[in-house]
Amino acid sequence: MKLDKYLSDHHVSFERLEHPEVFTANRVAQALHVPGREVAKAVLLRSRSGYALAVLPATHRVDLEQAGRDLGAERVELADEDEVSRLFPDCERGAVPPFGSLYELPTLVDASLTHDEQIVFEAQNHHEAIRMKYQDYEALEHPRRGHFATQE
Repeated sequence: MKLDKYLSDHHVSFERLEHPEVFTANRVAQALHVPGREVAKAVLLRSRSGYALAVLPATHRVDLEQAGRDLGAERVELADEDEVSRLFPDCERGAVPPFGSLYELPTLVDASLTHDEQIVFEAQNHHEAIRMKYQDYEALEHPRRGHFATQE
């Protein structure tokens, strides 16, 4: 599904941001001159009970042990690129938006991302991003909150 259509259908205000092609959330932040803590990256996690989407600031990395505790899973691992491509077929490889619900996945957001008024994230490709209010994101996605991100 096209993310901008989904947001428009739900009457969510957002801004589409064009930028040079980049392949990491930190590079998105640099290209758009946005603080890295406001750029949300989505990381696919795998556990025995299935997959979950972890959403955290570009400036952080996932603490897998804590993510497991937050998800109630015994062991959590990072999914590989093939798994990501299979579960997000309408996204360019590695350009996953922070909406697990669109792909029937639970979403876990790190509490550190909730402090800023706006978030920016990749729009299913490596040359566009979307900026929207964090409050609107949370109201639409209903993610579980956790404390699994550690500063890189």
